[in-house]
Amino acid sequence: MTKRFISIAGLLFLIVFILTSCREVAPYQVEKGVSKSLNDYRKQTISAIRYRLSFNIPAEKSAPVTGNETLSFSLSENKKPLVIDFKETADKIKAMAVNGKEVKYRFENGHIIIPEKYLNSGKNDITFKFIAGDLSLNRNDDYLYTLFVPDRASTAFPCFDQPDLKAHYLLTLDVPAGWTAVANGALKTIKEQNNDRAVYSFSETKPLSTYLFAFAAGKFKHSTREKNGREITFYYRETDQKKIEKNIDRIFYLQFDALSWMENYTGIKYPFGKFAFVAIPSFQYSGMEHPGVVLYRAGKLFLDATATQNQMLDRASLISHETAHQWFGDLVTMDWFDDVWLKEVFANFMAAKIVNPAFPQIDHQQAFLIDHYPKAYAVDRTAGANAIRQKLDNLNRAGSLYGAIIYNKAPVVMLQLETLLGPDKLQKGLRQYLNTYSYSNADWDDLIGILNPMTDKDLKRWSNIWVKQPGMPYYKYSIKNDSMFIVQMDPNKQGRLWPQAMNITMFYGDSGKVFPVFADSRQTRLPLPAGTPDMTLLNGSGLAYGYFQFTGADLNFLGSKRIFSLSAMQRAIAYISVWENFQNRQIDPQKAAADIEFYLSNERNEQNINLLLKYYRTLFWRFSGDVQREILSKRMEKLLWEKMKNTQIKSLKSAYYKTFMKTAYSPKATASLLKLWRGTLKMKGLDLSEDDMTTLAYELAVRRGMEGNSFIPDSILDMQLARLSNPDKRKKMKFIIPALSTDDSIRDAFFESLKNPANREHEPWVLTALTYLNHPFRAVYSQKYILPSLNMLEEIQATGDIFFPKGWLDATLSGHNSIQAANYVTLFLNNHPKLDPMLKQKVLQSADPVFRAAGMMKNDKVVVSTQTIRALTVLKNGRKRAID
Repeated sequence: MTKRFISIAGLLFLIVFILTSCREVAPYQVEKGVSKSLNDYRKQTISAIRYRLSFNIPAEKSAPVTGNETLSFSLSENKKPLVIDFKETADKIKAMAVNGKEVKYRFENGHIIIPEKYLNSGKNDITFKFIAGDLSLNRNDDYLYTLFVPDRASTAFPCFDQPDLKAHYLLTLDVPAGWTAVANGALKTIKEQNNDRAVYSFSETKPLSTYLFAFAAGKFKHSTREKNGREITFYYRETDQKKIEKNIDRIFYLQFDALSWMENYTGIKYPFGKFAFVAIPSFQYSGMEHPGVVLYRAGKLFLDATATQNQMLDRASLISHETAHQWFGDLVTMDWFDDVWLKEVFANFMAAKIVNPAFPQIDHQQAFLIDHYPKAYAVDRTAGANAIRQKLDNLNRAGSLYGAIIYNKAPVVMLQLETLLGPDKLQKGLRQYLNTYSYSNADWDDLIGILNPMTDKDLKRWSNIWVKQPGMPYYKYSIKNDSMFIVQMDPNKQGRLWPQAMNITMFYGDSGKVFPVFADSRQTRLPLPAGTPDMTLLNGSGLAYGYFQFTGADLNFLGSKRIFSLSAMQRAIAYISVWENFQNRQIDPQKAAADIEFYLSNERNEQNINLLLKYYRTLFWRFSGDVQREILSKRMEKLLWEKMKNTQIKSLKSAYYKTFMKTAYSPKATASLLKLWRGTLKMKGLDLSEDDMTTLAYELAVRRGMEGNSFIPDSILDMQLARLSNPDKRKKMKFIIPALSTDDSIRDAFFESLKNPANREHEPWVLTALTYLNHPFRAVYSQKYILPSLNMLEEIQATGDIFFPKGWLDATLSGHNSIQAANYVTLFLNNHPKLDPMLKQKVLQSADPVFRAAGMMKNDKVVVSTQTIRALTVLKNGRKRAID
């Protein structure tokens, strides 16, 4: 008995000793990225974070950027090793000291792991000397800018790279003389150093998540404006003085206006003191909302004289979107990136409200419908549809969360929430939300907890189906006796119901009868006020979301001139629903083409015309083959040219021109474009800018080698390049030119070059080039790129920014509509059964038009006949090659 007791006691002592000795090992697996468990543990134990950072940026792009850092924070306990994120190689850490002492640490999977014995319970200071990683510094010959969303700050410096550990930043930048620097904080001092360097010191920031920390430095011009006591500075590299003068006043107006609107709506003054924004050439995104230093793609701000109404509205919406983020996303940030949609939905939802006064000529309800619903439907109808709120186990997969569902479906859902609550209650709830969580973090359930007491509807049940599940409801109706029966269906046959407000409109003659309903059951019965209606819009007000199936009587009405007895808003609803009926095989491609031609011939509303032109371009390239395109082009080229020539509205003239340019198919149409490019043909009111001419040169170049187009000079791209003086634009064009070559081997070599991440540095350039590489004129040849492109996808996700994987997929598949292309996608998915589920969703989303088109090609006799394959005349080597 005694011996056994001693033996057990000794064993227990040994176990305790071993566990104590091993305490330097992390208590969880330290995997690549930031796992949810690591995130949660650090949130529980780390607070009061401050980063004191200095970066030395050399003039030579190839030379390393070096940095010094003091990371200060408080630990509530020091019982486990500390994990700091640094997604670089261990040799980039040149020195590290913990609380004044050099210590031993582990480097594992992009993390610095410091044993707890070196840490204090309470305040700690860790200093680093390091070489910054280049992945997210976006270095160019004479400028750079940071882009750290969603988890890329740790590629540049050691940090706690998660959104719910906000910190203060104190930044110093040592840059070449002649460079300008801008960051989140206000500029404090500039000190010249030895005539070849300058040191910029910035004030400490308010609490920010790591993905919102940012700076830019380089050769930038700047302009500062002041209004009502607020000063804003705009940094840019644009060199076209006419373009600057044409745009800059409007840009400042929109920016000042958006800030004032948000202050009035939220009741909270702009939360970050200093405000500046930067126009970046070929920026990866349209914009990024860093507090105090918002970044925009230059081309989104500096519009050409040929800008369409949509482009002008998009610019205003973009500025409003990034401004709204200063409150929704920056002031209050999501706890974890599964709620990234929460900041995006409010940014888009608020932007739709902000732009209204600046565009009094536009029906903004109609604009909201056109801007959001088609883009959301294009994803939600696919086999890759995702929920608005998606599960996320590691931040290194957060980039896959972004897409049309977040940016377009979520605002629709928020509009429905506003309808349920009423605008005043929603505003009151949002003010409470912002005040409660200012400079902190919150999630969707926190907001629902605030809003739920304000309505008798069950917001948790409503949220579960609309926010946390993918897909959309399908609706159809039937008439029996004196009643209409509207049936809601779950296309996935899971028995789900989507509760939503609907205004069902029945048309009798030239008048419509509106029936408001809250559809929360499988079937809704409505009385018929005057017998069977001539036509019914189930989504009569444009508020409801889903697929609304038309009857034959509806389609006959919508295919006649009676459609123009509807309001412009009702016609927009009808056009969108007609397109969705086409996508769901209720309308064949030939009728869809005839309908779009008919609508464009008679439509006078500019918003609707832009919608129809987009549908026409998609139908022409995606859902037609060669013969059908020839049939369409004979009618549509004439129609578009006449519309372009006769309209007096410049933005509408531009819209017609851009569709004519993109869809020009006949040698006659191509010859007209060449005359425009050469300047031998002028059209009053159509003022083509340098950027317009470059795009036109691309479109002409891709048509070289097509039958009847021998008049297009081989040297057109070199000639256009010689016209460019802006160095950024010249570099972009030089990059894209090989993708437009008539020489197969040059195009093949260009595609091979994209396998090197270094050659994908400028992502917008890559996507433009890849789109032309896969242009429908080259589709038969470029099918061979599909599988290699898809095989690169996981590496593209690892090295590219958040929108790049989806953009890569879209560009790769953009010109394809064949059964063989669809088979390549299917083969890829079959060969990659363990593909990340989020990436698989992206593949299915991008491939959906290919699958649908291939299905129509297989089953529709009219389209089958279009699969004749042309012999392309390859002018560069002077021989004909049959492509099969």
